[in-house]
Amino acid sequence: MTAPFDFAPLLAPGTPPPAVKWNGFPKYNFIGGHNDAKHVPVDALIAAATAVLKREGATLATYGLNSGPLGYRPLREFLAGKLKGHAGIDCSPDEILITSGSMQGLELVNSLLLAKGDTVLIEQETYGGALTKLVKLGINTIGIPLDAEGLRLDVLKQKLEELKQKGVTPKYIYTIPTVQNPTGAIMGESRRAELLKIAREYGVMIFEDECYSDLVWSGKRPPSLYAMAGGDGVIHIGSFSKSIAPALRVGYIVAKWEILSRILGLKQDAGSGALEQMVLAEFCKQHFADHVPKLSKTLAGKLQTLREALAEQFGTAAEFGDPPGGIYLWIKLPDNVDTVKLAQAALAAGVSLNPGPEWSTNKEYARSRLRLCFANPEPETIKQGVAVLAEVCRREFGVPLRSSNVEKG
Repeated sequence: MTAPFDFAPLLAPGTPPPAVKWNGFPKYNFIGGHNDAKHVPVDALIAAATAVLKREGATLATYGLNSGPLGYRPLREFLAGKLKGHAGIDCSPDEILITSGSMQGLELVNSLLLAKGDTVLIEQETYGGALTKLVKLGINTIGIPLDAEGLRLDVLKQKLEELKQKGVTPKYIYTIPTVQNPTGAIMGESRRAELLKIAREYGVMIFEDECYSDLVWSGKRPPSLYAMAGGDGVIHIGSFSKSIAPALRVGYIVAKWEILSRILGLKQDAGSGALEQMVLAEFCKQHFADHVPKLSKTLAGKLQTLREALAEQFGTAAEFGDPPGGIYLWIKLPDNVDTVKLAQAALAAGVSLNPGPEWSTNKEYARSRLRLCFANPEPETIKQGVAVLAEVCRREFGVPLRSSNVEKG
């Protein structure tokens, strides 16, 4: 019997390790960008799919649905109106490119701007997927610390000045200014104006990620950086993953045509999924404005359930804020807790969590921090999951019982 073909020597350098076979979600699932299952508008999506397919289904015979390579035009028209009202962005449908989730938007912008050895500035705690892609590309990634309002501009300016003295101009500043991931911070309008001023002063582009901006409990938010800059020197990305459903995989890039035309040349996938775009456009023009506040109300309730459960189980041993929106809570545990090791022990007990170092450029700072996604589990599951997590923390790291801590009000 001949030995099986060994393809391992053929693997490209830097190929990640093989994936583990999926065996379903853990009982207490606090990871990723999953959302509330009860608020996926299934009936309305069915109605939208039926209506749009009956009306325009024949256009599936052509790439681009007779709308061209930027994506289904009715969806881009909806987005242009939504972005105007929601974020203050004044753009035409032809300045919007539909992507396969905002993840593809990240990859396309990186493909356009970055080469190995380039430098980018990024929030110290940020989207793990963005960090992973920059590391793989061999980019010099400089993390800028955050405060309660997001990016600290004093440190940003200091780093830009240091780089200028070395003759280095970063390719971009990556920021999530509206419901920051993982901290939930919202950058105020005056700080946004100052950020734009600093970026112009040093000739650096801003890459604005607004994937979570629809989910602000109050429904009110500052204008986007793209809007405040009139689109000059800013690339903006967003998504329907958090507002409708993550599995639909529909995102978008907003940029001036001179940039978007370049990005379009890199998007060599024959177009993002057409059916999803058609259904979303049909659904959104009728229901989006009513759907999002209902979803936000439920998510705000789940956040408070999580905060109360943490206070009950951990007392003062867990530190956390009260985010004004989003689907994540960023938590600080005692310094002796290693959340990478905690994640492994917790998973064995049925609890999945995102350890802090995966979301930070400062691994030591984030060592005792973790991110919990509260959107998917039901309230009772959140309570039970936090109780199991607390027990794992006590067993593995000696985190004290709540009764030995100062009572929280």
